[in-house]
Amino acid sequence: MIIARSPVRITLAGGGTDIKSYYSQREGFLIACGINKYTTVILNRGYYDYIHLKYSQEEKVNDMKDIKHNLFRECLYHYGKWETWHKHEPIEIASMADYPVGCGLGTSGSFTVALIKGLLEYHGQDVNPKDRRTIAEHACHIEIDVLKEPIGKQDQYASAFGGINSYTFHKDGYVEVTPIRVDHVELNKRLLLFDTKISRKASDILTNQVKEMESGGAVLDKLDKVKALALVTKGLLEHDKFDQWGDLLNNYWNVRHTFSKYSNPKIDEAYELARKNGALGGKLQGAGGGGFLMFYAREKNHEAIIKALERLGLKHMPFEFDFKGVHSYTIQ
Repeated sequence: MIIARSPVRITLAGGGTDIKSYYSQREGFLIACGINKYTTVILNRGYYDYIHLKYSQEEKVNDMKDIKHNLFRECLYHYGKWETWHKHEPIEIASMADYPVGCGLGTSGSFTVALIKGLLEYHGQDVNPKDRRTIAEHACHIEIDVLKEPIGKQDQYASAFGGINSYTFHKDGYVEVTPIRVDHVELNKRLLLFDTKISRKASDILTNQVKEMESGGAVLDKLDKVKALALVTKGLLEHDKFDQWGDLLNNYWNVRHTFSKYSNPKIDEAYELARKNGALGGKLQGAGGGGFLMFYAREKNHEAIIKALERLGLKHMPFEFDFKGVHSYTIQ
């Protein structure tokens, strides 16, 4: 039995510049952190002669082509070490999550990273299952190249590597991973995460943005501003200038707010309420439209912000940074 775990992530700055339509023209840059909310995938040799999958639903199939879950199907086909769709050994795979669906924390990337890690360990393939970069690239290949999702590379890399890193997305597709020297304990004390309870699919929001980027639209210039703020963020974090970064987050919010479908009246109300109760700034996680809101605030203001937003219907989710990245355990 193999148990593989990978963290989801929060993005501190630069989101959207990890999409190929942008970085292939202007290079991308963002800062993302693994947090201690995980996707867990358990793989075990099956008793009956079929593939048995357990997630929010349950599937029992004799042919991989019949698997309805896109990520399960393609990961099993590409990394399951089976020569054909029909030739396979019995296997049982279950997945569990510490987060809601469509929450903007890079959940599909986390799931894909954990599943590929588990499959590589389970089958003992030539690919080194401890090579985080390779696992991240394989996960990107499945989601972006195979399934044609209009998403970027940050989720897969942040899940594979964990930690607090800057990611530079070069025009040729190479991703440069650089750990950020920051007092992560103090930073953690100043961040709050809230579930807006609005589920959305990132691809629905990003599809139009990608088309605009490919045609050289105004969104490219907006993302230039997002990248510039991310570069300033890196310098502030490395010099522990946390409050200055908190103020900068409000500028970031104003830039991102110009993107189509980024926010809505309920989210705007939550943001302004948090600001009135002491938050210096904040940002939505992921493509926007719902999911989690992250705020920066001094500890003395946390209680007031939490009470105010929970009265509005949001859910506070405490977290800590994860520095393990994707990892696995074997049970004989």
